[in-house]
Amino acid sequence: MPPGKSSIFGTLPTIYNARGYSLLRKRWNWMATTKTDPKPAAVADEDIKKAGKSYQGLTRQQVIDAYRIMYTSRRIDDREIMLKRQQKIFFQISGAGHEAVGVAAGFALKPGYDWFYPYYRDRALCLALGATPYEMFLQAVGAADDPSSGGRQMPSHWGYKRLNIVTQSSPTGTQILQAVGCSEAGRFFAGHSEAGKKATGDYRQFKDVVFHGDEVTYVSLGDGTTSEGEFWEALNTASNRKLPVLFSIEDNEYAISVPVEVQTPGGNISRLVRGFPNFHFDEVDGTDPVTSYAALRRAVDYCRSGNGPALVHLHVIRPYSHSLSDDERLYRPDIERQRDAARDPITRMQMFLIREGILDEKGINQLETQVDDDLQAAADRALEAAPPQPDTIKRYVYSPDLDPTSSSFDTQPVFAPAEASGDGKKSATSQPHSQPKTMADLINATLRDEMRRDERIVIFGEDVADCSREEYLKQKMIKGKGGVFKLTAGLQCDFGSDRVFNSPLAEANIVGRATGMATRGLKPVVEIQFFDYIWPAMMQLRNELPLIRWRSNNAFSAPVVLRVAIGGYLTGGAIYHSQCGESIFTHIPGLRVVFPSNALDAAGLLRTAIRCDDPVLFLEHKRLYRETFGRAPYPGPDYMIPFGKAKIVQPGSDLSVITYGALVPRALQAAQRLEREHQVKVELIDLRCLNPFDWETIAASVQKTNRALVAYEDSLSWGYGAEIAARIADDLFEHLDAPVRRVAAEETFVAYQPILENAILPQMEDVYRAMKELTEF
Repeated sequence: MPPGKSSIFGTLPTIYNARGYSLLRKRWNWMATTKTDPKPAAVADEDIKKAGKSYQGLTRQQVIDAYRIMYTSRRIDDREIMLKRQQKIFFQISGAGHEAVGVAAGFALKPGYDWFYPYYRDRALCLALGATPYEMFLQAVGAADDPSSGGRQMPSHWGYKRLNIVTQSSPTGTQILQAVGCSEAGRFFAGHSEAGKKATGDYRQFKDVVFHGDEVTYVSLGDGTTSEGEFWEALNTASNRKLPVLFSIEDNEYAISVPVEVQTPGGNISRLVRGFPNFHFDEVDGTDPVTSYAALRRAVDYCRSGNGPALVHLHVIRPYSHSLSDDERLYRPDIERQRDAARDPITRMQMFLIREGILDEKGINQLETQVDDDLQAAADRALEAAPPQPDTIKRYVYSPDLDPTSSSFDTQPVFAPAEASGDGKKSATSQPHSQPKTMADLINATLRDEMRRDERIVIFGEDVADCSREEYLKQKMIKGKGGVFKLTAGLQCDFGSDRVFNSPLAEANIVGRATGMATRGLKPVVEIQFFDYIWPAMMQLRNELPLIRWRSNNAFSAPVVLRVAIGGYLTGGAIYHSQCGESIFTHIPGLRVVFPSNALDAAGLLRTAIRCDDPVLFLEHKRLYRETFGRAPYPGPDYMIPFGKAKIVQPGSDLSVITYGALVPRALQAAQRLEREHQVKVELIDLRCLNPFDWETIAASVQKTNRALVAYEDSLSWGYGAEIAARIADDLFEHLDAPVRRVAAEETFVAYQPILENAILPQMEDVYRAMKELTEF
């Protein structure tokens, strides 16, 4: 218990059994001689006298209910441990020692109203909110009917849509930024109530938006997780934006075997965070449910009143090992474990019930017996539940409702007519949309039209706003920025700072918050300024955003659009502004990856990305933003291109060249030269979309030409083109008259000096030479 904090339980004796929590029945002999202990025979009379007594706002019945939930939580842990040892389940991690915090939070908040991002120790919280033991046993056995994941996640990875408990994963701390984004979404919908209405024809048709103006988002984590950078990024944004997020730090002093003083300077996270403005802070004994409830109630009231976020630091214990894969006896001596056992919340709650005359020994026994009987029945029933079938493994990798490869996303461009003069010639004052525009121009125009059409779209990232200090814009003191490449220029001025705004310089912050927003029904279209700096967001991009739908068995989804400037050929971009690496992301199931090479395709594919129901990584080649190649008039506000549909840039009969991005114009130059000089007709295929990719077009072309060359900007080994080449060799070998060839970058980094950059990246001459050699084979 922290210094200066008192407990309603008072000083407790060290009484525990081998399990460390159940009452020793001989305790009653000791309690009969204790002055503060009520006489068991008088309990019934005292119940009548004290019926109106409140414990920090909890009624006597709520206190009994609290103990029932706490005891249930512990006994589920025990039952799972037994089932694991019997090899009837496959993993176990307990919430033992954290039960008081969970019950207190469950009583202080509203299930199905507030939002919850718990972590794996929060069994008691989920029970208090309305999850059932049977549902938890279904998860333990990996049953098809497990509501958290349908057998896809480990036990204690909570997710209950009806309770607003958002699907949880194993990486510690990834839920915190998502909780911040969830809170931002609730605030947004409260200020844009019309935005939550459903609309047909896009992702909104399948997103039920529910929000409350005073809702609170609860996120819990252990003391070890406070070492993660995402924890600090979340505090930063919650503080800056005064969001109603309640951070619950359940400090059991250990992150597996690493003690808190090794994790946290000074061994106390509360002392480190108290400088954050707009926060309510509290630090209490988390083994005391009444004290914990009072602290969490104060925090909830602070958040619900619109004052800002709260952080409650609750000191708990961990009486069991980290999980059944761990043996704490290897690093914790008996004296330390016994000290924790003396503070066990189950034992302390039993004693409190007796001291306050709420239940006597018989009442406690009856309650525990009923719980044990119910759990036995629930476990037996779960063991009989059907497992998921193998043919379901790919279900919900992507949206089952909206297919972005379908014909519904195949629309024709509608170009604005040019104004004509009296002699029928184009006027010098033609409409702006009728003139050929760059990729950058058409991306900006598409974003603008989509924001006008769909109020749920929010855009944020580093430097994307026109100006965060709005008074400069209002006073027309500045022009405004709108992104380092100017692709979001003017959007903040047109749609307001609640829809277009700058983020901190923190990529995980961008992606994590966007994931939380999209889970609630917003459509974040966020920007990572350079592909080279996407790596701090990798945990969110690999383990969170694309997995939410699959791991929750379609209970939750997060269709974020992530725009990223990528690639080299910049003349001076050097190592950290020229990277490619798209194959890393095409390797992630659940993530659509798009890579246009020209303005018209960028407009059509971006609109598909925004309207579809899956997360999309939208790669924009920096060299192509303002290239003369690929300019086009604006195709209108409904132009879309289906994902997974390649474009035949140039038909041919002698050689198939498969490429994408900045290699498209280079390959086209090479193909035209080869035809001029050697009368070789190259069929040039622009993939446009990398996941999914258009295998049918590739196969048809190779079967016609009998030769294949794959060109890509990433390094030759392990690059995206290697998969295409392998697939051609595997599936089309009998159609090949020559080996499959690849052209790609050298196996090194992109250098600053232009001479070196040209030697490293594939040039038109490299593609030409490979084409010529392949046709001569």
